[in-house]
Amino acid sequence: MGKAGEVFGIFLRLGLTSFGGPIAHLGYFRDEFVERRRWLDDRAYADLVALAQFLPGPSSSQVGMGLGLMRAGLPGMAAAWAGFTLPSALALIAVAYGASLLEGSVARGITHGLMLAAVGVVAQAVIQMGRALTPDAPRLALGAAAAIAALLSPGALMQIGVLLAGGLIGLAVLKPVAPGDHVPLQVAISRKAGALSLALFFLLLLVLPLLAAGGGPGLQLFDIFFRAGSLVFGGGHVVLPLLEAGLVPRGFIERDVFLAGYGAAQAVPGPLFSFAAYVGAALSEGPRGLIGAAICLAGMFGPSFLLVPGAMPFWVRLSHLMPARAAMMGVNAAVVGILAAAFYDPIVTTAIRGPADAGIALLAWGALSFTRLPVWAIVLLCGGAGILVS
Repeated sequence: MGKAGEVFGIFLRLGLTSFGGPIAHLGYFRDEFVERRRWLDDRAYADLVALAQFLPGPSSSQVGMGLGLMRAGLPGMAAAWAGFTLPSALALIAVAYGASLLEGSVARGITHGLMLAAVGVVAQAVIQMGRALTPDAPRLALGAAAAIAALLSPGALMQIGVLLAGGLIGLAVLKPVAPGDHVPLQVAISRKAGALSLALFFLLLLVLPLLAAGGGPGLQLFDIFFRAGSLVFGGGHVVLPLLEAGLVPRGFIERDVFLAGYGAAQAVPGPLFSFAAYVGAALSEGPRGLIGAAICLAGMFGPSFLLVPGAMPFWVRLSHLMPARAAMMGVNAAVVGILAAAFYDPIVTTAIRGPADAGIALLAWGALSFTRLPVWAIVLLCGGAGILVS
């Protein structure tokens, strides 16, 4: 099995077990690739997370694609995306075809238990990243300020502002780490190839609406989803209202059917952006079924396939310059603060309903931190415990 096959196998397992949304996914990725496999260290991982925060589209999927790109080039990036996305996409296609996969108290209990597992995963990630990326008073204060700002004014624009502020503060007051302190991001993509990828992204963003205006429903759908994946910051919860506005008034899908799929998307592992597969399979007009699902998935994730390899070579180059490294120290501290804020809201506020829930989440964190149990086993145990407390 080549490197791309290795990447696919790892991300397929993650795609089958990674519940809890993008913040939880980052915790699962860190446990797998920083702690267990040591493909990169905490600083390099935070660099990659920061890049994904600056790019529009599905941030956790883009981190996964970046990890695959680092490990096995463009085939590795495609393998990481396929392994992580296809399980949830296929599950949501099944829902669109009428399968009652998520009904009943047992299924609701399992879903709740999986959310409690996500609490433990994210708690471990925040603590470990905080130790590595906010080891001194200035960076700890910067991370705390970022967390407060993100809690007081949640939203994608605030997150971008916090990251920019962290970079400026780091540039002004922080001392850059020596280049040998950690292994920086590595990517086998030239800056020329990156520039071509970015140029193609902007060309499609400008040209697709013109082509779709005179094209068939398939091209119109691809345009709607491409623009959604290109222009939305903040993850899947932000993109869904944009999709509803683009699809429901034009008769592509009924509002009730759309909202039912939104509910189902909360209970499957993997990226929430795989909701695109459900929409494509459940369309009232235009291509539907597997063809519709493929069109919508391609449109939704197409921008990421251009932005990740387009931006990473320049991001890697910036990380080697000492002023940029100082700025990145500030950005990394701000990333810890943003993750800490997201850990509280929505992870804790959504999952913890009482003392029993808190106990399960604490046990999950303890198992992750002090035992060698694999993450998937802890996730399954929490799913079973969720049945008992729900």
